[in-house]
Amino acid sequence: METVQARPAAGIFWMVVTGLCFVMVTALVKLLGGRVPAAESAFLRYVLGLVFLLPAWRSLRSLSLSRRQWGLVGVRGVTQTLGVLCWFFAMTRIPLAEVTAMNYLTPIYVTILAVFVLGERLAIRRVLAIVVALGGALLILRPGFRELDPGHFAMLGTAALFSISYLAAKILSGEMSPALVVAMLSITVTIGLAPFAAAVWVTPGWYDLAVLFGVACFATGGHYAMTLAFAAAPVTITQPVTFLQLVWSVTLGAVFFNEPVDLWVVAGGVIIMGSVLFITLREARLKKRVTPDSPETKL
Repeated sequence: METVQARPAAGIFWMVVTGLCFVMVTALVKLLGGRVPAAESAFLRYVLGLVFLLPAWRSLRSLSLSRRQWGLVGVRGVTQTLGVLCWFFAMTRIPLAEVTAMNYLTPIYVTILAVFVLGERLAIRRVLAIVVALGGALLILRPGFRELDPGHFAMLGTAALFSISYLAAKILSGEMSPALVVAMLSITVTIGLAPFAAAVWVTPGWYDLAVLFGVACFATGGHYAMTLAFAAAPVTITQPVTFLQLVWSVTLGAVFFNEPVDLWVVAGGVIIMGSVLFITLREARLKKRVTPDSPETKL
């Protein structure tokens, strides 16, 4: 534990790298535009990403799971599949900053679900933090003050579905190695996305395939960098750095995609991130964290 706390600079550095990787994931998906349908884009991203599973192939062949574990793998595969579909759809509809800001809701959903799934207590301070976070979401959406796009509803669904996937992963990670948990997720999501992709299939060009391979590379790199960040420093140090993802998303959207800077979205993202940080610090103090280590793009 002393080693972890003695390397805060390394933890912050790797979390910065994590954020840059995940923002590049969203930017590359945005770059595709509507040339490749969302379901097909998601499927190809996972198919191309299977190359990163080759080192774990031997362990996968000898893997033996109980019926309960297969059930958890299945639940995670289904919810992650639907969440990825919603996320790719949202990316084609709404600005980068709104996607990033609304993705911060995932830890809030997890906090709520943990009460029913894991039997966690919901103290009054956490209840207030959740209420504040939902207020931040309303600032971003502003229903009644502007027309909401289907992409906004897709992102609300994305955060909820990813929270279920996270809880399943939390349980599995105590029974399987992290590498196998990730490998099983990649395989089940690839299978789950296949029929959706087949239904809307459009033969992609080499450029689009290259972009999607870039998405797979940055997503894998982001998760690896995150692992290094958490190994180097406590979550209380690395968590605040994740807010930079919103800053970079706003910048990329404005510079490369001509998306106007919406101060309401930035304010809502700050409020949600503040609530997530409060819950994380609170749980770290109690030595009983149930929320995700970061509002990561789980792609």
